[in-house]
Amino acid sequence: MNYDSLVGMVGGMECFDLPLLVQGFDDGRESIRVQLSRWMKQGKVIGLRRGVYTLPEAYRRVTLTAARLANQIYRPSYLSGLWGLGYYDLIPERVIWLTSVTPRVPRHFENPFGVFDYRNIKQEYFFGYQAVQYGGREVLVAEAEKALLDHWHLTEGEWTPDRLAEMRYQNFDRVDEIKLRDYAGRFKSPRLERAIGRWLVLAVEEEEGVVML
Repeated sequence: MNYDSLVGMVGGMECFDLPLLVQGFDDGRESIRVQLSRWMKQGKVIGLRRGVYTLPEAYRRVTLTAARLANQIYRPSYLSGLWGLGYYDLIPERVIWLTSVTPRVPRHFENPFGVFDYRNIKQEYFFGYQAVQYGGREVLVAEAEKALLDHWHLTEGEWTPDRLAEMRYQNFDRVDEIKLRDYAGRFKSPRLERAIGRWLVLAVEEEEGVVML
């Protein structure tokens, strides 16, 4: 396996892994791994996580975005939680840390493209996401209602009125109350039900505050 053959094989991919190269080339697994390590030191290959790589932009024929990469380097997963809340503008901050949920064991990766955090969620809670266009690429992101529920569910402790207020939620109208309650029902969690009730109170107060101005 030489570098030209590697570029020819994976240059059109966002990322690639060691098993793919083992299947595609006659070189042994250890030989390929050693060569990849050398190219990483030379800046010809970028490590994303153990066994997963991408090519530098000059050799890659596709655009790579951090959000798309979040879906790619640990599957199955979709972006949610704080990142999702920022995406839907439900909180004022734009979240750089890419938070995803997965039915697999939790993982945390850091590479030149960002910080990727994968939180474990039960298989039966792995729903409520959609494909959206983000940065010119298709990305799997939780629906607004599910991003809220995932964040509340995965963050320990009671979501008191004061704690919810500290989040500085906004654009409440982007969340469908019926869908929010329907999705929450699948968790069978009294804690989430209480959070929804308090969040809806905040929504009413926000609406009344706007009307009063």
